[in-house]
Amino acid sequence: MTVKDISQILESFAPLAYQESYDNCGLQVGDPVMEVTGVLVTLDVTEAVLDEAVKGNCNMVVAHHPVIFSGLKKLAGRNYTERVVMKAIKLDIAIYACHTNLDNMRYGVNARIVEKLGLQNTAILSMKMDTLCKLYTFAPKEAADKVRDALFAAGAGDIGKYRECSFNTQGTGTFRADPDAKPVIGKAGGDRERVDEVKIEVLVQKHKEVGVMRALFESHPYEEVAFEFVNLSNPNQEIGAGLVGTLKHPMDEQTFLRMVKDQMQAGCVRHTSLRNKDISRVAVCGGSGSFLLSDAIAAGADAFVTADFKYHQFFDADDRIVIADIGHYESEQFTKELLRDILKKKIPNFAILLSNTSTNPVKYFC
Repeated sequence: MTVKDISQILESFAPLAYQESYDNCGLQVGDPVMEVTGVLVTLDVTEAVLDEAVKGNCNMVVAHHPVIFSGLKKLAGRNYTERVVMKAIKLDIAIYACHTNLDNMRYGVNARIVEKLGLQNTAILSMKMDTLCKLYTFAPKEAADKVRDALFAAGAGDIGKYRECSFNTQGTGTFRADPDAKPVIGKAGGDRERVDEVKIEVLVQKHKEVGVMRALFESHPYEEVAFEFVNLSNPNQEIGAGLVGTLKHPMDEQTFLRMVKDQMQAGCVRHTSLRNKDISRVAVCGGSGSFLLSDAIAAGADAFVTADFKYHQFFDADDRIVIADIGHYESEQFTKELLRDILKKKIPNFAILLSNTSTNPVKYFC
């Protein structure tokens, strides 16, 4: 099992294509072909976490937060980032980050919060746009099943909880082969051919385009394959920020805040004024979620559980919603378990350890 193998497992769940533009996900330190002795999963990478990795015989650390966000011009140990990178290189420990690409997955970071709070009937709060395309291709009638099956196997045709979705139209295709062509049907330099064909239409997530195109070419009998990829502006039901759902039973606000504090293991909850209204519909966003406040209000949420609200941003609730700020670390601490479970599902007998080092830089004096 190599660093590249571990990276591919994580990226099959949370493709790098869905990280935010400001982010820096993926392999940050290390050789992709290095054999991995064990993986330590953490929220952040610190020098103490690297020491823990050595003690656990782990030469790869998988973290939620990247240790390198922007370009490093020097490695002189001037700050924690430089010291961590230098130490990882010295110890030959690979570092991989799975950040906003994991945040944006339907069953990613926010799904763990939803699970802890017992929310039901969940949906993405702010769906991503421009992540889908439509493939149109044409195959002779007798080859249509083979081509369609290959496209499905490559990941085309997924819509929400449904797989192998396509639309097919029968028609007549025409072509005339040049003298130097090698046609499957008809003769090179011959007359125009008329062939019974099937137009196949499938939805494709953009990160699967290359694999789907390869499957199309490998399965199609024609020398020249007719196809179109058309970009769609449709919102992606499976990719986006935050989640919103409903509690099994409505709660009064005090009971709800107490439940959130307990379930999320938060030292305290900063919140806006209570509205004397039961909490039923709840929006969540792990980490810094203030950018989703208007989405939470538009979704009809009674409360928004997230972190990192600034003083003046609390005013924006304007008695329309209860903001419950539980802290950045607290909102994402269960991401370690998520990353472990993603890896364990694919490699159940491999050494994957959860870090016991608290990396929360915020301390509370209560």
